[in-house]
Amino acid sequence: MNMLFAFILVLFAAFSRLIPHAPNFTPVITIALFGGTYFPRKLALLLPIAAILISDALIGFYSATSMLFVYGSYVLISLLGTSMQNRISAMRVAGYSFIAAVMFFILTNFGVWLAPNGLYPRTLSGLFECYIMALPFFRNTLTSTIVFSTVMFGAYEAAEKFVFKTRTVRGSV
Repeated sequence: MNMLFAFILVLFAAFSRLIPHAPNFTPVITIALFGGTYFPRKLALLLPIAAILISDALIGFYSATSMLFVYGSYVLISLLGTSMQNRISAMRVAGYSFIAAVMFFILTNFGVWLAPNGLYPRTLSGLFECYIMALPFFRNTLTSTIVFSTVMFGAYEAAEKFVFKTRTVRGSV
């Protein structure tokens, strides 16, 4: 995988956060998962971090605690993608996409609850309230992750198989 493709993915992910879009409907989770699957580990970890750092610099930064959980979730999702290397199938992409979206939801909302901004009381009921209030956003997170994963992994695997003909029996998406 070349650096130009990685650069294009970073710009695509950053741009997707800057244009008008439904809340949490971006390809960043998919790019983290895709990067972990196809790129060397260091570059895979850098892809989503670079994208959100660029877009956060333009949109505006937020609570350091929340940012730690958001950026950390992308790192973990990239690492999750590494476990799919050389074992790609449509079922794995769907399952990993679901797991990645759930991880993002759980981790980032825990960070929102933990952040010192006072949105939710730091009690068990405050944590539950935080997760319940975030459920409408989860629908978009899950939908976008599945849609973008289907397109990105599918297009890449199809290009490898039919255009570049570099793979033979690795599995299909």
